[in-house]
Amino acid sequence: MWYFLIKQSLLDRAHYLALQKRASLTEVELFNDPHENWYLFSVEKEGYNAFMDHLDRAGISYDLVAERPTRDEILAGML
Repeated sequence: MWYFLIKQSLLDRAHYLALQKRASLTEVELFNDPHENWYLFSVEKEGYNAFMDHLDRAGISYDLVAERPTRDEILAGML
């Protein structure tokens, strides 16, 4: 399983819905100001290339990890 982390502010509704259809699971990590909310898309190994290609073609920046990060790890990456 691969986990794509994308800042909520980087996606419009159309991109979000398209990615949600391609992912196995979509989660939202909500944070208080001044931190941004993050989408966490879980993608099976077989769908990894297609998902990444879609993001790259759309010019959407993302973080990619092989293990699901904890909320604290996501927050630590923003500090």
